[in-house]
Amino acid sequence: MERYDYKTQRIYVEADLATGTQINADRAQANYLLNVLRLKSGANLLLFNGRDGEWLASLEPTGRKSCLLTLEKQTRAQPKPYNLVYLFAPLKQARLDYMVQKAVEMGAGVFQPVFTHHTQVSTLKTERIIANSIEAAEQCGILSIPKCNEPLKIDKMISNWKNGAYSDYTLVFCDENAPEDNPAESLSKLNADSSAKKIALLIGPEGGFSTEERTLLLAQEFVLPIALGPRILRADTAAVAALALIQSFCGDWAASGG
Repeated sequence: MERYDYKTQRIYVEADLATGTQINADRAQANYLLNVLRLKSGANLLLFNGRDGEWLASLEPTGRKSCLLTLEKQTRAQPKPYNLVYLFAPLKQARLDYMVQKAVEMGAGVFQPVFTHHTQVSTLKTERIIANSIEAAEQCGILSIPKCNEPLKIDKMISNWKNGAYSDYTLVFCDENAPEDNPAESLSKLNADSSAKKIALLIGPEGGFSTEERTLLLAQEFVLPIALGPRILRADTAAVAALALIQSFCGDWAASGG
């Protein structure tokens, strides 16, 4: 098993990666490497692009805020992409940033923003979600960058489910009004079902789902409602709790292409 080198600086690049490739770091990255980290000529760092695995590179300054990165060898192969789809109602900026970073750490492969009746944010910049995803991947040794879809209204998301890209996914719905049952039983049954190997997770807004939305969700055969316990959780906290439950009871296949 390839080991993650947590001591060497990692950065994300857009360029294709191969032995001997030379990449000019962009201005912001070069400034960070040279003037914040104060890396010198010959310093090693790790590069990844979400496609070609992780590569060891050496740094050569070419100016005060510019440097050349030369790839030497691949250190980790590119794993299968994560297939866990994370659906969420957009939150205010700081909480959204935190939630995205934690979801990346927990194996989210696709972000699907969903506008609900009680969503407090009316607009969303997917570019910010992608930037936070890259930052989390850089810090945590993750090689796959989640895809971020454009937002959908919840009723459209549900109506399109069976004929859309996630038609073979089970949608785990964190229902704040569910009976105080232990979610372990439901998730363990899901793990045992060989036909249910793809999971999507839906977390609602701070104000919860409306009665109409909850009724609509519970009427769908592809929806599995679970409770998260007796405590009232913020949406970003609920996301971490639910993702941890899925990983614990459904295994790594919930997060990886297997």
